[in-house]
Amino acid sequence: MVNYLINYCKISFYFLICISFSLFCLSIKFILKDLVYFIEWEILTMQSMSIVMTFLFDWMSLMFMSFVLLISSLVIFYSNQYMEEDYNINRFILLVLMFVMSMMMLIISPNLISILLGWDGLGLVSYCLVIYFQNVKSYNAGMLTALSNRIGDVALLLTIAWMLNYGSWNYIFYLDLMGKDMEMMVIGGLVMLAAMTKSAQIPFSSWLPAAMAAPTPVSALVHSSTLVTAGVYLLIRFNVLLVNWWMGQFLLLVSGLTMFMAGLGANFEFDLKKIIALSTLSQLGLMMSILSMGYYNLAFFHLLTHALFKALLFMCAGSIIHNMKNSQDIRMMGSLSMSMPLTCSCFNVANLALCGMPFLAGFYSKDLILEMVSLSYLNSFSFFLFFFSTGLTVCYSFRLVYYSMTGDFNSSVLHPLNDKGWTMIFSIFFLMIMAIIGGSMLSWLMFFNPVMICLPLILKMLTLFVCILGGVMGYILSNVKLFFMNKSLCYYNFIFFVGSMWFMPIISTIGVINYPLKLGLYSYKSFDQGWSEFFGAQMLYFKLKSYSLYLQEFQNNNLKIYMLSYMLWFIVLLMLIMLIN
Repeated sequence: MVNYLINYCKISFYFLICISFSLFCLSIKFILKDLVYFIEWEILTMQSMSIVMTFLFDWMSLMFMSFVLLISSLVIFYSNQYMEEDYNINRFILLVLMFVMSMMMLIISPNLISILLGWDGLGLVSYCLVIYFQNVKSYNAGMLTALSNRIGDVALLLTIAWMLNYGSWNYIFYLDLMGKDMEMMVIGGLVMLAAMTKSAQIPFSSWLPAAMAAPTPVSALVHSSTLVTAGVYLLIRFNVLLVNWWMGQFLLLVSGLTMFMAGLGANFEFDLKKIIALSTLSQLGLMMSILSMGYYNLAFFHLLTHALFKALLFMCAGSIIHNMKNSQDIRMMGSLSMSMPLTCSCFNVANLALCGMPFLAGFYSKDLILEMVSLSYLNSFSFFLFFFSTGLTVCYSFRLVYYSMTGDFNSSVLHPLNDKGWTMIFSIFFLMIMAIIGGSMLSWLMFFNPVMICLPLILKMLTLFVCILGGVMGYILSNVKLFFMNKSLCYYNFIFFVGSMWFMPIISTIGVINYPLKLGLYSYKSFDQGWSEFFGAQMLYFKLKSYSLYLQEFQNNNLKIYMLSYMLWFIVLLMLIMLIN
């Protein structure tokens, strides 16, 4: 049975990776020849009605699909060892495949109806994966994830309803019109709301760290190339709508604050997976903000490079957690580089790529984005959010390295830590190679002509300066002696506010449900057990009871009442006779 399951994982891996390489080669052909294929498949025709499925194949959809399939194939191969003790690994692999298929549906659909199928498929399967480890925390996280994403689903349904004003649900035909027609701004607003919920922008951010209750391979897939990037991808397709001034400015503000909030919160977090989840939230804010400025190609470029090093980061974290006997607290780690050198090397490569280390994948996209921000017409607040959030990224990345990789080993000495299992190591190594060469390869493919960005020396060096400053601050934060000398615990309320994502999880859970539950309790006491009970069922019960007592009294004294009524009737009769005479 075990051999069958292992082969099942391997078959999925080989199948997905072959399709991935084929799609990547096709995307290169589509880029070079500037091709777009719009395919209509007529599924069913009944009299005058026809059901047609449409597919859009261009370089963007093909390249994104190839990356999604590459990462998902490696995640499935990695799960072969990570989930080997799970009896239901077969079901787990099928859920992951369903998740990937939903994402494929969303990527290649130029039609809002089929997009909704993929969109809802992602939401439903993500719920099943988040509650996979069946405990109360997982159930709560799953409900928060599902209900937060339902807001975006409703926005997409309203968009479909609004599109009835036009001839078709193929939005691709109406994009030019949407940019000019003021009524179509409604569609823009609804699509933006849907993208904000799926990509966890403020105020819908609380579900993203909660979704860490899912198994680590799922987190690697969700946070790199599927669920959270669906919103960004949809907005890239609808980029014409962001030309509208207020819409772009609003998205820029919200995504900038999300980037800042996530970066700040990650510096006060001790859960390994939650730190990486908050870094995903920060990078999503970066993608959304550059997208709101109109640079959709840069947003897509960063989307792909981020997918590579974020999947690598989660896989390395999963390997560490697996070795630490499912402990995720970074304070319980330390000196891991001595016992797990291969995993820690890959982890550091992914961390440096996230920070924007020159010539790694993250550098090519992040540096280009920040230089375009410096070149653009932008207010000082947004400029501050961009660069300060970049510094915070380096800060929490270096803090994570100081806590987990260096220093003394803080966990139980009985933990046999080593780089065990070639299956996990193979997936990690493959992604590490992609995280090193992926950025330069994509920049050569996507941008044919090198872009010359001419800036003053101060602005040109600002990114490097901010990164160095962030690394120093990360060291100060992770130095426990210095931490206590600074008496940071005196500012506990501020640290609690920042570390809890500005109270957003509390607002999203207790804050939303507390008042309706209290209202329900009051209405239950005042209506169900109060006036409606008194005037309704209870009053009816008491009245019927009293009437039945009267009837019972009447029936128990039947002969007496009969004789009395006879005498009364006799007296009345005599009186009538007397009156007549």
